[in-house]
Amino acid sequence: MPTERYHVRVTKDSFIFSCAHFITFNRDQGERLHGHNYRVAVEVEGPLDENHYVFDFIALRDRTQAISFELDHHVLLATLNPLLSVEETADRVRVTFGQKEWLFPREDCILLPIENTTAELLAKWIAGRLLADVRGRGFSPQVIRVEVEENIGQSAIYESRA
Repeated sequence: MPTERYHVRVTKDSFIFSCAHFITFNRDQGERLHGHNYRVAVEVEGPLDENHYVFDFIALRDRTQAISFELDHHVLLATLNPLLSVEETADRVRVTFGQKEWLFPREDCILLPIENTTAELLAKWIAGRLLADVRGRGFSPQVIRVEVEENIGQSAIYESRA
């Protein structure tokens, strides 16, 4: 018996965000602060609705674009990383890792509840934001995939299945 599956995928030139970040690894090593021009693609899978849509392209495009704009031109900091100390005040964010210390203006930072600012975890965080939004519109996709490309030919994909 044949099985049908429907997917909707959006990726646009406007789904780009330029951010600074660094990653910690091997318990005692960390990258230098650096940046990427990230690009996002989103795919949802589910049954067709009464309009014969999986989900409205425009709504998915607009929400993905809003998240991209929100992240754009910020320093991304992982608040759940046990190797980092992230201290936030009204106007500053102080980050320490071993002997290293950074002090950023608060308005320049996005504090993310993730363990590290890897492309994999950024994709998962974006997927979580999108899922909350589409579920709020009454849609529960069977599958959501979010791809975060940090350089041409270098990307990570997060997938969640209902």
